[in-house]
Amino acid sequence: MEKLSIAEIIEKIQKEEIFEAVSSDYSFTIKIEEYVPYVCGAVHDGHQFRKELWENCIHTEYERWYEEDPETKAMVQSHPIVIAGMDSRFEYDLNRAPETAIYTDAWGKQLWYKPLSEEMTAKSLTKHANFYKVVHALISKIEEKFSSCIVYDMHSYNWQRWDREVPTWNLGTANVDNTRFGNEIESWRSVLEKIPLPNNIKSTSKINDTFQGNGYFLKYITENFNNTLVLATEIAKVYCDELAQITYPEVVNAVEAYLKKELKLHAESFYETHKK
Repeated sequence: MEKLSIAEIIEKIQKEEIFEAVSSDYSFTIKIEEYVPYVCGAVHDGHQFRKELWENCIHTEYERWYEEDPETKAMVQSHPIVIAGMDSRFEYDLNRAPETAIYTDAWGKQLWYKPLSEEMTAKSLTKHANFYKVVHALISKIEEKFSSCIVYDMHSYNWQRWDREVPTWNLGTANVDNTRFGNEIESWRSVLEKIPLPNNIKSTSKINDTFQGNGYFLKYITENFNNTLVLATEIAKVYCDELAQITYPEVVNAVEAYLKKELKLHAESFYETHKK
């Protein structure tokens, strides 16, 4: 893995080079092993939190971890193109628009003892903007090369805070073209509910049950690219003990092993249907 500037990453994408890199400010990673018509993203995978913000943050390290999406990059790491955040959403949220990306409160609790200075805010928003410069270059290249693209937008959610039974997997489709892409949405839902999970964990999947797919990552790509489908894919945190902060690697590995084959097949089917 290389450490590269935003300009260097974009140049490599434009030249269709194979590379794996961390951004020079260590805010995200990107891997391109082969140029294929699909991308895996994990914008909330990160847990890093700038040290200069530590003393001003009311939320504990555990409270931040609880609301992040740990292991979502690991679930898709075997695929050729993966882009993932390294910073915590508590510094800036890549799945929110710039004007709301920096929280003042989070999940009903004030986040900062003192409001952030303009300098602190600017540092975080610069990283947010740089990430989307790379996203734009990446999807532009994929559409240019293949005419269409599908993005698997991986997230997780805290199922234990719900007071009803919720699905293992949820697809949020409120902001994509369900008429045009309805078959692919349903086939992806069907793929997910067939994942064999250890520890007697059942795998169920629904559409717009717990979340509707209102994230900025999906909206940004959908609004800027006419031939790309983003599938906002949320797994309930059955792969960890969300109250004790313990990860179950056998569950993460089971998801990754299944998606290694089935996600690729789904992407190939999408491309055969929507290529020009």
